[in-house]
Amino acid sequence: MDTLDNYRKIIEKILAEYAQLPYAHGELERQLIIDEDANHYLLLTLGWENKQRVHGCLVHVDIINDKIWIQRDGTEDGIANEFVSVGIPKDHIVLAFQPTEVRKYTDFAVT
Repeated sequence: MDTLDNYRKIIEKILAEYAQLPYAHGELERQLIIDEDANHYLLLTLGWENKQRVHGCLVHVDIINDKIWIQRDGTEDGIANEFVSVGIPKDHIVLAFQPTEVRKYTDFAVT
């Protein structure tokens, strides 16, 4: 299996697991959106909480130039750590939500 297909499968599996987690409060659900042709992956939170509409991005991941770009990470422990735990090298993961000048101080890829 080539790297791109492997990364797609890993991202889909991990995000699908997050999508199945129930919310303890409110009438909230998670919605997983995958555009495999363009390598975009979104995990949204939708619903109602305390009479307020909730619609937001929990996780946004793209695959760009054979690297995983984490555009948004609203998980408790960090989705990058989950990717590393299943064998994706840190130098193939870009913390895109961090400014470029900060990325060089992480163990992850700069670009």
